[in-house]
Amino acid sequence: MPDAPQLLKPRTLRDPAALVQAGLVSPEAQAGLERVAEHYAMAITPTVQALIDRSNPRDPIALQYVPNAAELVTLPSERSDPTSDAPFTPVKGVVHRYPDRALLKPLLACPVYCRFCFRREVVGPDGGLLTEAELDAALDWFAATPTVREAILTGGDPLMLSSRRLRHMIERLSAVPHLDIIRLHSRVPVAAPERINDDIIAALSTHKAVFLCVHANHGREFTAEAAQALRRLRLGGVTLLGQSVLLRGVNDTAEALENLFRTMLTHQVKPYYLHQLDRAPGTARFEVPIAEGRRLLRQLRGRLTGLAWPTYVLDLPDGSGKAPLGPDFARQQDDAWLVEGPLDGTTHRHGD
Repeated sequence: MPDAPQLLKPRTLRDPAALVQAGLVSPEAQAGLERVAEHYAMAITPTVQALIDRSNPRDPIALQYVPNAAELVTLPSERSDPTSDAPFTPVKGVVHRYPDRALLKPLLACPVYCRFCFRREVVGPDGGLLTEAELDAALDWFAATPTVREAILTGGDPLMLSSRRLRHMIERLSAVPHLDIIRLHSRVPVAAPERINDDIIAALSTHKAVFLCVHANHGREFTAEAAQALRRLRLGGVTLLGQSVLLRGVNDTAEALENLFRTMLTHQVKPYYLHQLDRAPGTARFEVPIAEGRRLLRQLRGRLTGLAWPTYVLDLPDGSGKAPLGPDFARQQDDAWLVEGPLDGTTHRHGD
């Protein structure tokens, strides 16, 4: 009897030729995307591939991950370091912009590469992994900086680390008396949920408070596999938060945002931040004006539980911090406040 055909294991797509073969882009687009690949990393995991609706040229999942030749156009307002990481790096791998918290970037690799990423010029498959000596120096910095109460593991994606290396970092940070909180930012639970295994859960086990910010921008990203990964994290003692970016064509309607935030809550992920787009090179096609973002959130106030309400923020350059963008429902008039009711639009005077 002939041998049974072997099924090819789904793989992460990492170059334009693979995208063409998978039917995610046309053959005619390949040459342009090869030029994009010279500047910016690309990766689309099997989980994400399965979510893409190939019949929809404006599919909100594909828009986030499939490269586009427009990425080669840089506007004067775009910056290679829009959040000003570099000026606030006391040692390699650490960013200290806020008095009471600091970032630890142990690597610069991700399971997927978002086409709007504000670190898109430095992240990539080579990993940017800190050496043992560099990691020790970064961890020593946290131990020697008593004003810092929270360590935020980001990158890159910290859940792309081996469980051994992740455990080492969590243990070192947990031993620092003045650190109260360890926070991680990750796409892994939705983009590569198979990585959330017993070893990763064990690595995150500590007596400190552990928070995981799950980056997701569309309700469809919460697959059954993602739900299982998130449940394992919760049962492992990790508190889950959600952070998203307001993106043109992805979630720029009140209905899409409502679905995203409600879906997060059903998985016990508390919406935390909705980010205004950071103006990294080649990302202009994703930008939603702030006025439009405020209108969208205003539509949701009152029809969406406060549990699902994130803070809409703009990360300012030069270390100025994250500024809340509203929307506002109150304005001062003489010695009183005029407050608009979110449910019916009526104005109420609140004063002495």
